[in-house]
Amino acid sequence: MTDVENERHVPDGARRQQGASTATARRAAIAGGVGTLIEYYDFAVYGFLAVVIAPLFFPSTSPGVSILATLAVFGVAYVARPLGGIFFGRLGDRRGRRRALVITVVSMGVACGILGLLPVHSSVGVLAPILLVAVRLAQGFSAGGEIGGAATYIAESAPPSKRGFFGSFTPVGSTLGFAVAAAVVGVVTLVTTDEQMASWGWRIPFLLALPLAYVCLRVRLKLEDTPEFEEMADRQEVVKSPLGDVVKRNPWSVLRVVGIAIAMNGSGYIGLTYFSVYLIKDLGFSKDAVYWTSAVSIALACATFPLAGAATDRLGRKPVLLTGYVAYVLLAFPAFMILGATGSILVVGLVYFVYMVLNGIVQVPAFPLFTELFPRAVRYTGVSLGFNIGTIAAGGTAPYVAAQLVESTGNSMAPAFWVVGVCLIGVITVSTIKETSRSALPV
Repeated sequence: MTDVENERHVPDGARRQQGASTATARRAAIAGGVGTLIEYYDFAVYGFLAVVIAPLFFPSTSPGVSILATLAVFGVAYVARPLGGIFFGRLGDRRGRRRALVITVVSMGVACGILGLLPVHSSVGVLAPILLVAVRLAQGFSAGGEIGGAATYIAESAPPSKRGFFGSFTPVGSTLGFAVAAAVVGVVTLVTTDEQMASWGWRIPFLLALPLAYVCLRVRLKLEDTPEFEEMADRQEVVKSPLGDVVKRNPWSVLRVVGIAIAMNGSGYIGLTYFSVYLIKDLGFSKDAVYWTSAVSIALACATFPLAGAATDRLGRKPVLLTGYVAYVLLAFPAFMILGATGSILVVGLVYFVYMVLNGIVQVPAFPLFTELFPRAVRYTGVSLGFNIGTIAAGGTAPYVAAQLVESTGNSMAPAFWVVGVCLIGVITVSTIKETSRSALPV
């Protein structure tokens, strides 16, 4: 089936809607959202602890060099994401969405726990950063299969008229994972001295991933697979090579997902990861104040995401996405200007909150839109492949690029140019897509 053919959606039949009740969608959304939360908690802890672990794994006479090296390793994890997306996409399209989502959360939790046990540079020398890179690659590999799978599972379990609302649980989970990570790091920072934090305190947030992963595993093991996948398997429509099929028959859909993912992650990771580094290292705010401000601001912003999801069901995916991009372009420079000028953590929190609300406006419509671009035989693979390529291009690199821009130019507002640039890519991409919110998922 070609991209052009995908645009001719089939009508909503009773057969395809079996199991797509509100109750089914709610269970799918909660399981998908909770799992994504834990996955992204695991992934985000590293970003919030960057200023702590930088000298432990990359000792240098220049703190800026240590931070840049640590953020570069944050980005290294994204190199493995497309590979994880391909692996878990194939597994999800051939063996079931549920099976793939169970494995991703287990592998991510184990990798995060291992990171909390790693020796530091003072103990094993250069082996420490090598092990750090290896574990981050493992985290990236498992994360590569999570969010695309969660988006696919929820979309295939939700009624067509509510895909945007229930689909918002995916970005709620991924974004709230950062808030939980910030809160946990904030608590550990509060109850330890700087010396204790550098000695052993930084390990606690990573090790907490193990019991969190166990909780998510219990939730996901109770799920059944989606009606879409079960029907596809019953009718023997499973394709032998989902990757080859999606690249051959749906290349423009993959590229569109890449473009939207660049805009979403390139802007979002500035707030989710870079803000904390910028506020602590460059502006001198205390670590615990920044961690708690991040946690509260992100959590409050996440409460608005379902509203954006409902808006996409009512108004369409494209109008909401374009509104978010334009708002980012207009507010990026004022946001950095205010952060650089204020000494009030309350003002910082307000800026953070507004920035992350905008992140929800560009995230929430994207995930149901992604699933609406691919036929079910390659949906998991197509979403994961495009999303992870876009994420590696702009998500993992965003905090490093932002820090490097400030370091090289001396201009604290330089990251705003990056935000504007990636959002313009989003505007161009969305302009090439037909509205999909009122159609059934393509078969």
